[in-house]
Amino acid sequence: MANKKKWIQEAIKRPGAFKKKAKKAGMSTSEYAKKVSKKGSKASTRTKKQAALAKTLSKMRKKKGK
Repeated sequence: MANKKKWIQEAIKRPGAFKKKAKKAGMSTSEYAKKVSKKGSKASTRTKKQAALAKTLSKMRKKKGK
């Protein structure tokens, strides 16, 4: 049961890596996540997984703020 509570900590393998990629591309993390997630994107599999996680975490953050 402890693993279910800490799934976010376990899912984030490289803290800040996706944000760094987004800043290098001159975009925000959400903009970059949308770009990478599009069909036909030539981004690596790791980057696509990071984008999916970033989208999920942003949705969770929006729900918490309400």
